[in-house]
Amino acid sequence: MDIQACGSVPSRRVNPDWFTGTVWQDPVVEAPAPARIRSAWVRFEPSARTNWHTHPLGQTLVIVAGKGRVQTWGGPVREVRAGDVVWIPPGEKHWHGAAPDVAMEHLAMHESLDGKHVDWLERVTDADYGAPLGA
Repeated sequence: MDIQACGSVPSRRVNPDWFTGTVWQDPVVEAPAPARIRSAWVRFEPSARTNWHTHPLGQTLVIVAGKGRVQTWGGPVREVRAGDVVWIPPGEKHWHGAAPDVAMEHLAMHESLDGKHVDWLERVTDADYGAPLGA
């Protein structure tokens, strides 16, 4: 059994090639094979967001603080708040991030498949990010 104390892995700024704005990440779980689970606590400053991306086995987001936005390809921009849980199906192109004027934190959980857990795609444009919120 491996027990690791929370905060024993340093916080890190995320790769700016995959995010817009200031985003910090704290790894929670990066289990060794044969386990596939990966999880991170992610903090987005206002207006910060991911690029479009996919996960081979899907992704669950638990919004733990603040207010944010989530969109799947071709769908409306949706608002999320602390307490919301979002499931993105396998291979679904999507992005997520903070609201324009409020920071957002979420716990992101996904599994790797053949060693890959995410495919990073193009940036979310300011026009797409600022689109009116959908139902």
